Amino acid sequence: MITTDLKTLQESWRKNLDALPATPDKIPAFFFGHGSPLLAMPPSSSGGDTRAWAGSGGPLSAFLKEFGPALLNKYQPKGIVVFSAHWDTSGERLGPRPRAMTDYGDENPLLMDYYGFQPELYQLKFKSKGDSALSKRVVELYKQAGQLARLSPKTESRGRDGRGFQGPGLDHGVFVPFAIMFGESFTSIPVVQVSIDASLSPEANWRLGKAVAALRDEGILVIAGGLTVHNLGDFASFAPTSASPAHREFDRAIVAAVEVADATQRKEAMVQLTKHHGFRAAHPREDHFIPLYVAAGAGEGGDVKVVADIYGCETIAFGL
Repeated sequence: MITTDLKTLQESWRKNLDALPATPDKIPAFFFGHGSPLLAMPPSSSGGDTRAWAGSGGPLSAFLKEFGPALLNKYQPKGIVVFSAHWDTSGERLGPRPRAMTDYGDENPLLMDYYGFQPELYQLKFKSKGDSALSKRVVELYKQAGQLARLSPKTESRGRDGRGFQGPGLDHGVFVPFAIMFGESFTSIPVVQVSIDASLSPEANWRLGKAVAALRDEGILVIAGGLTVHNLGDFASFAPTSASPAHREFDRAIVAAVEVADATQRKEAMVQLTKHHGFRAAHPREDHFIPLYVAAGAGEGGDVKVVADIYGCETIAFGL
């Protein structure tokens, strides 16, 4: 059953956040709903169910405001390595290109990789820093796992910016939710973004997460962002009150799969999600779904907990 009442959702996620073990020597890996630029738009009575659910007045925004401080208090991370649905490299379709990770030094630029939004969404702020030592450590781990990897400096464009130029930077799947989670100025610990595997293969991206699992023992928070329902051709799919039965059934299937107790059976159930009858309705392209497997790979071998069961944007802890 999908819960839509904000008070009920809050009570549930607060209980789950409190129950997360405080293990700074082995930080869980997380998949989280990174939302969209709608999270940064002022609450409005217009926009229908999607704006009410996915916007700044909705449950995801409310959760992220509590999620960020909980992560910092529970784990005191020395750094954050983040994967986003909005950056992919390598993979079978593109050939053997290296994994890329930001190496931006004292301040991470922002890549506002969205188009046609209100002017104020191109004035968003999120001040953070990188760390070359952490970026190089991630490269080292990928090479140890037999994968190509390289640094991506500020001089290298990551793609098109909605402000009208090509540029580097953390994409909106990172800076929009992180600004809510950690505040517009967050310079106490470094943030490094890593690309996902463009093959969009569950197995390939599981291996991607597994390769950096050692970071969890080194005080680094590994977190992967996406959405469990993401169909830009069907905006009704983003809210449970307007989504089709296929969308809602797929959302419930995800929760059921990650809650399988046996680790081997859980992985099989998760991989089989791409064959669910509602999968393509929820994900015409699976880029927003695949980060789930990165987090699962990074947290392989431990227990799993759905921290926030918010339709379309669940947050799940792996490796408890």
